[in-house]
Amino acid sequence: MLVGVAGGALALRREQVTWDEVTRLVDHLIVQFEHEFHAMLLITRGGIIPGGMLAERMGLQDILTAAVNFPAMLQNPSDNMLVWPVFLQFPEDNLLRSRRILVVDDVWGSGRTSTAVKNKVSAGGGMPFTSVLHFNPHRNLFGSTRPDYFAASTDAHIVYPWEQEPTAGWAKRDY
Repeated sequence: MLVGVAGGALALRREQVTWDEVTRLVDHLIVQFEHEFHAMLLITRGGIIPGGMLAERMGLQDILTAAVNFPAMLQNPSDNMLVWPVFLQFPEDNLLRSRRILVVDDVWGSGRTSTAVKNKVSAGGGMPFTSVLHFNPHRNLFGSTRPDYFAASTDAHIVYPWEQEPTAGWAKRDY
């Protein structure tokens, strides 16, 4: 749901998610999995925490990471959606080849990151399956393509507990 206007652009509704809700979302994902996976590929940074929770619950020990950047280089912001991804980190093909890989991120908004990672896993000979806590069909750029597994559908901008401001007792550090 779009709410209000900020600087001439429509602002998305924000929804803060609690740790208890994240646990329930992870539980909802796990029951959807149709088969076992050989490895999990966590998309940094958003997929690290939900992926770790899933890996622990599933007893999966082969955990890989992928870091993807979509540089904004074009003058027209809508054209930036056409920029090719830059893979800052990605596992070698021999870790993917002939293996079922669960690709994990926190949210599928436009779908660019999950789709780019899924395609690169396929190109490396793996069998990728995408999984996210939240899927936003209103922002999805890939038509009817959607994550293989998702715990909830939303039109809101989700703020996860690990993205929220530190609570009392936590000190923000400047490094």
